[in-house]
This record gives sequence, structure tokens and C-alpha cells, in this order.
Amino acid sequence: MYTPPQFNSKDRAIAAELMRAHPFATLISNDDDGLPYITHLPLVLDDRGEDGFALLGHCAKPNAHWRYLRARPTAVVSFLGPHAYMSPSVYPDVARVPTWNYLAVNCTVEARLIETPAEKDALLKRLIGEHEPAYAQQWRDLGEEFQLKMLNGIVGFELRVAALQCKLKLNQHRKEAHAAMHAQYSVGSPDEQALAAWMGRLGMDVASAAQATES
Repeated sequence: MYTPPQFNSKDRAIAAELMRAHPFATLISNDDDGLPYITHLPLVLDDRGEDGFALLGHCAKPNAHWRYLRARPTAVVSFLGPHAYMSPSVYPDVARVPTWNYLAVNCTVEARLIETPAEKDALLKRLIGEHEPAYAQQWRDLGEEFQLKMLNGIVGFELRVAALQCKLKLNQHRKEAHAAMHAQYSVGSPDEQALAAWMGRLGMDVASAAQATES
């Protein structure tokens, strides 16, 4: 993705936080005609320390995406964090234009399919543990016959992250707008409030936000 230097984060922990906080990702690879094929799905981040990141998930067996991953294992996964419109009214002068601020992580991945019932069962238990641990007992109580039927309807995958880009676009290079932008975002939508919090975390100059609102 296009990432100007001022928006390019090299902080591994920030990338991991965004992927965990916004797990509903976009998986993109090529179909048999060479066109992009897209699946929107939840993915669980597996942080393996020095061995890097992996992403765990599954799709329905009728979804051809797993066949494309088998034929062409290299793919892209995109995570979109909070995002919001930015009005040019935050600038002290009028010769400005609107923009859109957002946080995003894009990963180049290498896919390995998870197809045996035992591996898929272990994968589902890992995903249940991440999303709703209390459901684990209900899954066990459904019985082996039902479980096998459900497992037969999906294909799991492990997506090893080979390269990663983390973009934090908050107009860092326009300091004259930071205070007013933070003031607007702080009382806005949930996404806008999340961006305001990230502005503070990134050390952007928001100390004079109240003054900017009054002026």
C-alpha cells in the first residue's frame, strides 16, 4: 500500500494491537483467471515471537478461496482500524482540502491449508478460546457426529506473515491542525474518538485542543 514516510509505523507492537482489535480482515489472492478474489473473514493473530506472526482462520468449503490458496499460497491480508473524515476547517487558513484519516495493517502471507478433522478441531478450539471461551463446553456437548459434519464443511488455514506494512495516517506532518482536529475527533463518532486517542498515544501536539476550540 502507498505509505509516505510520515505515516509508516515500524512498531511491531502497534501492528499486533491493531490486528487484534480489528480482526475482521480482508483476504485477497488471485483466482484461476488471474483476477483478485476477496473474502471478508475474522482472523486470529498468533504472535510467535522471533518466528514472526501467523494468522489463523477458516472459510466455508463451497468458497473457492481455499482452492486458490492451495494453487497460489502467496496472498495479502488487510486490516482496517478506526477511520474518519477530516474537515479542512481544522486548519487556521482556508487554502486547504479535506482528507480521510485511518489506521491500517497490510500483510503479505504464505498460506498452509488445515484440512484433517483433527487439525481443524484444534483450530476451532483455538478460535473459540479467542472469541468466546464459554462456547467450548457447548461445542463439546454437540457430539462427535455433529462436530464432524461441521468440520467437513470448512477448510482451515494458517497464514504465515512474510511481510507487513502498518500505516498510521493522522496528518502527522500538519502540526498546525493537530489541536483542532483532536478537539473535533474527541467529541465525534466512536471511530473519531479512537483516532483522537491514537493522536495522544503517538505524541502529537494536542495540548492546546481546548484553546483551539475556543478560538
